[in-house]
Amino acid sequence: MAITKKKSKISRRGFASMSAEKRRKIASKGGKAAHEKGTAHEFTVEEARKAGRKGGRKRKKR
Repeated sequence: MAITKKKSKISRRGFASMSAEKRRKIASKGGKAAHEKGTAHEFTVEEARKAGRKGGRKRKKR
């Protein structure tokens, strides 16, 4: 049984139609702008450790 792709009437627009390289370049510009503006967050060593420990845990139900 051969698998075929169905053509969809929905066109791929915006980021979906861009190459990975082009998306990366646009995202890079956003990151640079945030750093220049002073609104970018940079993790401290302790914040990174805490996030790493928290990593696969389930959320507590309330």
